Amino acid sequence: MVQYLNNNSGFNQWANMQNQKKPSRFSGFLWWLFLFFFAWWIMGLWVGPKNVQTNIPNEVVIEKSSVQTRNVSNDVISFDVAGLRISNVVLKQHLKDSKSKEPVSLLTKENNFVEIGFVSSSIQTPNINTKWENKSGVMHYGKDVHFAREITVDGYMIKVSDKITNHLNKEVSITPYARIIDTASNIKSSVVETGGVVYANSKLDYANWNKLNKKSFAYSTVRGSFGFADQYWETIAAVDANDQTISLKKSGNLYLADSNIAPVKIGAGKTEEINTYVYSGPRQADLLKVASNDIPGIAKTVDYGWFWFFAQPMLWMLNWLYALVGNYGIAIILMTLILRILIWPLTRKSYVSTMAMQKMQPELQRVQKLYANDKARLQMEMMKIYQTHRTSPMSGCLPMLIQIPIFFALYKALIISVPMRSAHFLWISDLAAMDPYFILPILMGATMWLQQYLQTPKAAKGANDVAASTQRVMKWMPVLFTVMFAWMPAGLVLYWTVSNLFGILQMYIIKKTTK
Repeated sequence: MVQYLNNNSGFNQWANMQNQKKPSRFSGFLWWLFLFFFAWWIMGLWVGPKNVQTNIPNEVVIEKSSVQTRNVSNDVISFDVAGLRISNVVLKQHLKDSKSKEPVSLLTKENNFVEIGFVSSSIQTPNINTKWENKSGVMHYGKDVHFAREITVDGYMIKVSDKITNHLNKEVSITPYARIIDTASNIKSSVVETGGVVYANSKLDYANWNKLNKKSFAYSTVRGSFGFADQYWETIAAVDANDQTISLKKSGNLYLADSNIAPVKIGAGKTEEINTYVYSGPRQADLLKVASNDIPGIAKTVDYGWFWFFAQPMLWMLNWLYALVGNYGIAIILMTLILRILIWPLTRKSYVSTMAMQKMQPELQRVQKLYANDKARLQMEMMKIYQTHRTSPMSGCLPMLIQIPIFFALYKALIISVPMRSAHFLWISDLAAMDPYFILPILMGATMWLQQYLQTPKAAKGANDVAASTQRVMKWMPVLFTVMFAWMPAGLVLYWTVSNLFGILQMYIIKKTTK
């Protein structure tokens, strides 16, 4: 991108047309110095982790269950069941970090669980302390109104199937409910939506931890889902029933997401079945797409950001390349080369235009001096020069404008990619985290400086005009970007470094092949 910011770029030519007064070199340096430290501070706030306050005294005491727990597991997940509650979810195939041998676990803190139950004013329903009778894996409770609960698991999807049979000679009314109680993550990301998640009335709504600290949220919907999401993991539940009220709120240091279903009327001798689905696992697009068959809206919980139309295909391309080469670092390099090749025609046109602008400098400088006191005539004469050379002062900006959304989309794709969080490449143990040794940011800054140096025309060096003054300030840009990128995910810095190297090679080829 640096080639579009040099002293002969369309942007700076346009700036010269707007203001012919020569700024003070010292004031320009102070301005860029201010931007440098401001950007450094912003990046620290934006990318750096933030602690969430979780030491607020309890306002509501959650009653503990006295039921003995049993463990349910398959190849990818295990969890504890204690009567109505599900807790201690362990994701067997994901480690806490690249240096840990412990798997990721969800709902492990005190009073963190998923609870699926019933209330009724006319009959006794099972509660959190009810001891069910286990018969061949199916839990049974009650005689006059019999409850049979079967819990099955498929991948990361937990299905709780309740069959309620009314043996009375009268109709009974039962109100099902489901709730998730969780604790805010100690670390949150300001670039990924985390906190409460609700899908109601065909619309996904986020209520992050800070919002839940201030107020509660309620939704009425026909079918919906609810839960909590972290940067990489989420626990989302849905009751397969119509007419439900979903709420999100905070109680003490705990966060509650619950769904209350409209009362279910069961006639004498009749049986009703109510299914509740709980997904507790990675926030991964392919898995959530499958889970959306049972949990409405869960596929939309992947936060691709504003540039989702770039982030989605880039993430798909990245995973496809990984399947071919078996390493995410190499996949990022290949994807960078593919993207740069795709925009080659635009970059070539921009660079050719930039070279034409360099050749126009003597003419432009002549009219700038000749009509320094007549801005209207100056702009007219400069436009004549542009028309004669068939170029535009803004012709070099289009490739830069295209690369900006690509950059932010790739950043989003890397920051939400679950496989990327533990991906190794050379000395880097986690491509989704910053380079612990700052080697990549330094390489990125060095390649950016080299690219800038090679693209500075010799005729412009030492020139005492606005463009030359800007160029002298621009020499600090590699340093500024190096510091900014020090906190960025290593995968993103790798992309930028390879992109710089490709730009240097591309500049050499275009110079050799363009008259």
